[in-house]
Amino acid sequence: MNISAKIEYACIAVLELAARYDRGKPVRIRDIAETNGIPSRFLVQILLQLKSAGIVGSTRGASGGYQLVKPPGEITLAEVMSVSDGQSSKPVTSVERESGASRTLMASWQNVAEVQREMLEAVTFADLVERAAEQSDNMYYI
Repeated sequence: MNISAKIEYACIAVLELAARYDRGKPVRIRDIAETNGIPSRFLVQILLQLKSAGIVGSTRGASGGYQLVKPPGEITLAEVMSVSDGQSSKPVTSVERESGASRTLMASWQNVAEVQREMLEAVTFADLVERAAEQSDNMYYI
C-alpha cells in the first residue's frame, strides 16, 4: 500500500475535524496546518476536495473554518482515501495476463486488494479519534 502525502494530509485533516466534532465550531485551516506541519496552501486544496465530496463543510468569516458534515462514525478511512487520491478505487492491473503464473498472481493480488479495501472501510474516524486519545493518555514525559 502506497500512501501519498495528499492522502496522509487529508486523513490528518479529517481526524483533526473529527476530534473537534462535538464542539460544533469550525476549525481554521491555519490551526490544522500548524499543528500537523501541513502546508496550508496544500491543505486548502485538500479540504475543497473533501467539501465537494460532502465530507466537510465550510463557514466564512472571522470565526469560520471547516467542520465535518456528518458524524465521525459515518466517515471511513476508505472514503477519505478514495476522495483524496482515488487509491482505494483503482483496480489491480498487471502487465502480463497470458500465462498461468500471471493469472495466479493476479488472482492473489486482487484478493489482497479486496481485503485491504474491506479493512479500510471498517475503520471510521470515530475509531481513529478513540485510538489517538488512548495513545495520548498512555504518553509520559521525562
